[in-house]
Amino acid sequence: MSSFWLETNSQNLDFPSLDSDIVVDTCIIGAGLFGLNTGYYLSNAGIKVAILERENNIGTKTSGNSTAKLTSQHSLFYSHLIKDYGIDFAKKYLNANEEAISNIKKIMDIHNIDCDFEWQDSFVYTTNVEEDIKIQDEVDAVNILGLNAEFVTKTSLPFEISSAIKFPNQAQFHVSKFMNGLASCISNNNGKIFVNSGVENIAKDADGYNVFTSNNKVHCKNIVMASHYPFLNIPGFYFSKMYQSTSYAIAVDTHTDLFDGMYISSSEPIFSFRTALYNGKKILIVGGNNHKTGEAIENNFNYSSLENKVLGLYPSSEILFRWNTEDCISLDKIPYIGKYSNIMPNIYIGTGFKKWGMSTSNVAANIVTDMILGRKNEYSEVFSSTRLRPIKNRWEMKNMVKQTANSLVFNKYKIPSNSISNIGLDNAEIVSVNGQNVGVYKSPTGEVFAVKPNCSHLGCLLAWNNLDKTWDCPCHGSRFDYKGNNLYSPANKGLDTIDINKFE
Repeated sequence: MSSFWLETNSQNLDFPSLDSDIVVDTCIIGAGLFGLNTGYYLSNAGIKVAILERENNIGTKTSGNSTAKLTSQHSLFYSHLIKDYGIDFAKKYLNANEEAISNIKKIMDIHNIDCDFEWQDSFVYTTNVEEDIKIQDEVDAVNILGLNAEFVTKTSLPFEISSAIKFPNQAQFHVSKFMNGLASCISNNNGKIFVNSGVENIAKDADGYNVFTSNNKVHCKNIVMASHYPFLNIPGFYFSKMYQSTSYAIAVDTHTDLFDGMYISSSEPIFSFRTALYNGKKILIVGGNNHKTGEAIENNFNYSSLENKVLGLYPSSEILFRWNTEDCISLDKIPYIGKYSNIMPNIYIGTGFKKWGMSTSNVAANIVTDMILGRKNEYSEVFSSTRLRPIKNRWEMKNMVKQTANSLVFNKYKIPSNSISNIGLDNAEIVSVNGQNVGVYKSPTGEVFAVKPNCSHLGCLLAWNNLDKTWDCPCHGSRFDYKGNNLYSPANKGLDTIDINKFE
């Protein structure tokens, strides 16, 4: 199971692992869109940079598993921003993301990056007449901010809508091809990119920081945390003000003509629609079915519902690719960009892009680059990572605290009632073995894989995800495969494995 972008990225660049100690000005942790955008801008400015990526290639996690819509239309968001933070704040949020679209197109044009870029109108739609007022409120809000949004009741989608808000001059592209282009530019600017080089620790010394991988280190003045979810817990405490959401996508050959534009529904269940080029023809990409990572889900439900939606519209469809991803969501729905902490100088962060990282990763890269170069950025206060404004979404805050407490404290000490013999093939359960909680997966052939089912980040009790055959953390979204290998941050270590035979 791999994304359309990763599978159709024919230009696989070859990067080495870090095999010696090096010294640079800025070390960037993570080679997704934010890390690569930042590396591009800094290396263009003559800054000596090194990017450390723990996977075996660049952009293989959230960036490479997106729907790759490049837009400032982040669902129905601007009426909320105006209501809670005022017109000036909302206008800056909008302008920052609009500029990001222009910035990315400029990079493509300057360096001749061929990544299937297309200008498209973007729509948030509803099929429920009772939501028309929400659509109209958003149109009014966006027009106040200076963008010419439209209220429409017809689109080129293959079903009737009640209404939609239309954003003009948005875009879609092939994100993996674009990341290859950024990486080539960084290399041409003498920047260094290292894969299979996961960061395990950071330590301050007299003249900067040491960033440690398993065998080597990078000494630097500045650090950019571009690792999706920061693995440093203190003093930033981002684990207390963010959660992770899993969403799903499929790529489909409908064997028929397709629409223009990019679309997303205004309320649950979320369905996102766009097209892409595959072997010279238009195919359909459908995403959605969001849920908090670690929540119990029915086996294959989240792909099946997307597929059923498509088959209802295009009965002759052929499913080509399936994939899912995680996104960090801040409690106030505004990304954290800037200083990692006020008491840790020269460490910077960009996270909480809430499923709109194609544009906000570029916003973040420009803000962080300006901070490192000592330049003022007019949008930095909007996204300030050290902001102290009150949490507006008290319900979500309460829910996150409750779920974290259950997984970290209460559920952790419950005694499971199941036994290994009762676990079905190709499934897993947490069982009690000699008074010890053990996460046991039984393969289709009956082979048993056992792990300690506590997240290596902060120890929360994990939940089994039978859709992806992973152990997921309901507290902060770390994920592990059934062998205990770490797949998603903030954890950066695997699970302890258990030899189940010693209990027999």
